[in-house]
Amino acid sequence: MISSARLRRFFQPRSIAIVGATARPGAFGARVLENLSAFDGRIHLVNPRYAEIGERRCYPALSALPEPLDCVAIAAPREGVASVVEDAIAIGAGGVVVFAAGFAETGLPERVAAQATLAARAQEAGLPLLGPNCLGFAHFGSGAGVTFSAGPPVCPPQTPRLPAVGIASQSGAVGFALAQAVERGVPISHVLTTGNAAGLDVADLVGFLADAPDCAAIACVLEGLGQPHRLLEAIARAEAAGKPVVVHKMASGQTGAAAALSHTGAVAGGHAVWRAALEGVGAVVAEELGEMMELASFLARAPVVPRGEGVAVVSTSGGACILAADAAERHGVALPQPGPEAQAVLEARIPEYGSARNPCDLTAQVLNDPDALAACTGALARDPAFGLLLYPNTHAYPFSLSRIPVLAEIAAREGRFLCVPWVAERREGEGTIAAEAVPGAALFASVERCFSAIAVWRTRAARRARPREAPSNLIGDAQHAEIAALLGKGPFMTERAAKVVLAACGVPVVPDVLVQDAEEAIAVAMRIGFPVVLKAESVALPHKTEAGVVRLNLRDAEAVRTAHAEILANAAHAAPGAVLDGVLVQPMLPPGLEVMVGAHRDPLFGPVVVVGLGGVLVELLEDVAVAPAPLSPAQARAMLESLRGARLLKGFRGGTMVDLEALSGILCRVGELMARHPRILELDINPLICGAGGIVAVDGLIGLATPAEGEKRTWTA
Repeated sequence: MISSARLRRFFQPRSIAIVGATARPGAFGARVLENLSAFDGRIHLVNPRYAEIGERRCYPALSALPEPLDCVAIAAPREGVASVVEDAIAIGAGGVVVFAAGFAETGLPERVAAQATLAARAQEAGLPLLGPNCLGFAHFGSGAGVTFSAGPPVCPPQTPRLPAVGIASQSGAVGFALAQAVERGVPISHVLTTGNAAGLDVADLVGFLADAPDCAAIACVLEGLGQPHRLLEAIARAEAAGKPVVVHKMASGQTGAAAALSHTGAVAGGHAVWRAALEGVGAVVAEELGEMMELASFLARAPVVPRGEGVAVVSTSGGACILAADAAERHGVALPQPGPEAQAVLEARIPEYGSARNPCDLTAQVLNDPDALAACTGALARDPAFGLLLYPNTHAYPFSLSRIPVLAEIAAREGRFLCVPWVAERREGEGTIAAEAVPGAALFASVERCFSAIAVWRTRAARRARPREAPSNLIGDAQHAEIAALLGKGPFMTERAAKVVLAACGVPVVPDVLVQDAEEAIAVAMRIGFPVVLKAESVALPHKTEAGVVRLNLRDAEAVRTAHAEILANAAHAAPGAVLDGVLVQPMLPPGLEVMVGAHRDPLFGPVVVVGLGGVLVELLEDVAVAPAPLSPAQARAMLESLRGARLLKGFRGGTMVDLEALSGILCRVGELMARHPRILELDINPLICGAGGIVAVDGLIGLATPAEGEKRTWTA
């Protein structure tokens, strides 16, 4: 990763050259010059066809310039890019932006090779290269709009400067679309886009913003990366510097799971793993692009740690109060009632047809008692129950807008923060710009988005406060050696063999007996006691339920005999010619909550652990949590708590209380198993029966790489 000091010269330049500058309207070179109209540094034009453009001198080549260049914007055609890059290297330029398209994105072998050669040359010379096929970048602090894109004027910010958002985007169009938030008053420090990322990628951009002093939060638009751990390291560095990172991951479909062999692989596709990895290093994942700038700006401005658990809503509209109460309930945000001192103030200033509680409705009577709003807001701000104040703005007119700075000042005086959901449909013009410029306040497009952001803020604060634990180390070296010896040739282990491995790493498993005919099955059933379960045992039948080779709750000898015959027939139909090792006979366990625990190796992130509710229904319910392995006990417990059905684990409506410590331990053991044994490609324990008598695995599936492939794997935990 190129150092931030080197990138600072490039992304916050004092001198810029435009190679391919031209007087032709609409050409890239002309557009870049237009976008540098507010640049406070030096601009040099390069094109051998011109002696001057307008009132500016035009040089024939980079080598003719009178000073070293911090940034070279290459507006030349694709065929001329390589030679300009060589010239930039020769003069020691700080970096180059390549706008030209027609490289690797075409898929043509010769164009792919040309981009690879360009990238290799820049890397060899240590030259930061942005692009090709790139919209460029902008630094608002200096007015450096190094882009041909139409967009907001890249002007230095007004004073006083508020905490600004830096944008890092793989998509140039999306990055500059987000930058248009500056036109409604959102402070922006940089917008940086990678295009084809032959040189700098989004990890480099986030790493630079992590160290940029004029950037307070980062909005990152991500498509994908071949080396995601570089991005995770950059995000972790930003978080350590106190800069929130909000990421929108595009390409979130689950197509990568289509070929998965296990339930785990089917429900833990690429997006789920990306989300888990990003959140694991502290990033906030925004599901919608439209919420990114609001969320990033709010997190940049709001205190890192809430001063109180609750939110106080103060409004002049009963309808706005109802909207706030509904949204707070949906997002799990507390709206506690004020204490006695604040309550007394509310009751004294609010008419009886208003609401002297939280949410607080002062009604339109505030027009006759203008000081009531400030008095009630001050009382709520002093109440230790509240960490945030919320004022839904229902009118985009001066009388309402003038209240926002007053309320923000009151909140700040008491160490609180003000959130302003913009309920009014008039969202353009000076009103929103003025509201965005208020220190100590954050603006939101709706009440819903406001409470969503508050919930994210609280979750982030709780996560940052949580002490970091080392991954568990629950399986001894002797057990790991035993497990390594148990792993077969693959590609699957039978259920019985898989359960031997699980037992060796400390996971409780149901006992079973392998039989060869119906009479032996009956004898075993009579010995262990009815009811029993029969299952086919074959590496050719990894999904036994779908193949129809499982029979449950068999209560007598005749039922066992019939089930055995059906299993043999269905096995022959599902996998003709397959070798059947026999039929497993197991005791039928009492009912309990069914939980799936599994793991697989993601192509980018390596081993990940998955937990979900529903047993065989887990793919339908999609209530799962994912995390990279290995796990700490706290991570395992957090996975369980994050499930939508988490209350079922705690005895919801008289259900069985699940031993969460034991279940967390199983998650940790599975994570450790995956981290220590690279031959295991995927693993399912589906289901675990969690009942009053404990937790037991009643089925298991392990998919394996060949021994040679396993030795080559170097997964990063």
